[in-house]
Amino acid sequence: MSDNQDPQTDGSGPGIVAPDDETPTWRERKERRTGLSRLTYEYFERSRREDQDLRQESTYVERDVLGFPAWPHETVRNLAISSFFVGMLVFLAAMLPPHLGDVANPAQTPSVIIPDWYLYWSFGLLKLGPLNPELSILGGEKLMSDEFYGVLANVAVVGVIAIVPFLNKGSARRPVEQPFWTAVGVAGVTFAFTMSVVAVQNLVPFSHGITFDLSFLLPLVAGTIAYSVLKAMREGYMYDLNRRYYRLRPPK
Repeated sequence: MSDNQDPQTDGSGPGIVAPDDETPTWRERKERRTGLSRLTYEYFERSRREDQDLRQESTYVERDVLGFPAWPHETVRNLAISSFFVGMLVFLAAMLPPHLGDVANPAQTPSVIIPDWYLYWSFGLLKLGPLNPELSILGGEKLMSDEFYGVLANVAVVGVIAIVPFLNKGSARRPVEQPFWTAVGVAGVTFAFTMSVVAVQNLVPFSHGITFDLSFLLPLVAGTIAYSVLKAMREGYMYDLNRRYYRLRPPK
């Protein structure tokens, strides 16, 4: 580049980011009154250039483990992304204010009581009263109340979720490598969804019996389908590709 030629700033040619020995300091940037947008753009371009140079000089195994320092690359990038989403939230809050309903009456119990959506599955487990066994030795009475039975169901489900990582100690990184545990995960997610439907039974256009039966049948069907599909994939191209992947980059 000649002395009288201005550097390109449209991202289409060299000269966007100065070499390391010519990079201006923070004080020099501040004296130039460079805006945050321009500063962010330069850091993005420098990160891209360094990433491209390192990938050209490294082997395939090394490419996946390359990293960059938290400052300034990761910090500036995360600040830019966070600022964008915060701006979107502020814009939506200003343009679409939420509707405030009537003031709650503390002397009246609401007709529908449900938790937040991500706890529907737990609320559905509290409605497993039909599964609470009745013992003839007690005169046909239940050994425990339906409420306590639902609490025990929550404890059992959370216990299973907590113990799965200790049972599956493999080094697999893809579902196709362990179809069984993938099927267990698919069945668990489906069970959480069906239990959420049980929690809002009054909003579902099905009878309680059908919903209750499907809540235990669908997880088994989903898990079986996931296992069958992944088991078939192990015999084909994906399984061979996965084995080559581990020969190139073995797990630690």
